[in-house]
Amino acid sequence: MAYLSTKTYGAERGLSCALRQWPADSHCNVLHGYSLGFKFTFAAEQLDRRGWVVDFGKGGFGQIRDWLHATFDHKLLVAENDPARAEFLRLRDLGLADVQILPGASCEAIAAYVFSQTQPMISQASQGRCWIAAVECFEHGANSAIYENPEAVLRQVGAEALGAIIGSAG
Repeated sequence: MAYLSTKTYGAERGLSCALRQWPADSHCNVLHGYSLGFKFTFAAEQLDRRGWVVDFGKGGFGQIRDWLHATFDHKLLVAENDPARAEFLRLRDLGLADVQILPGASCEAIAAYVFSQTQPMISQASQGRCWIAAVECFEHGANSAIYENPEAVLRQVGAEALGAIIGSAG
């Protein structure tokens, strides 16, 4: 059984950005802005010497906090497959936008991207003791998407299956 802790880095933190969902059949296909928020669920089988899953200060979450600001604060998020990518890069070249190319610009894609970039950070900071179980990306209070760590899902399923086997054998 793993210990879980969460860290919410909400919209009030000011990760203001613009993006568009170019494949959308709605107004989401034009540039619009959000102050993105993120919720991280961390897990560990053992707590650290202080009794924590993750140090939310400089020794743990601090690197993630710095990366979030460098990646999302006052950025124009562009999906790598956006047909207008060259135009957005032209804005960057003209000094009119700080463009960040991402695998995708949906909340789902952003949550997965954040996980892929921050999981190694937390693993290194904890010497492999803890992992990110899930990352949730918020556009605002009504819209969010969650990416769950596939390995964490497998651990949970394995633990549930083992519990069922042990329970039925007893």
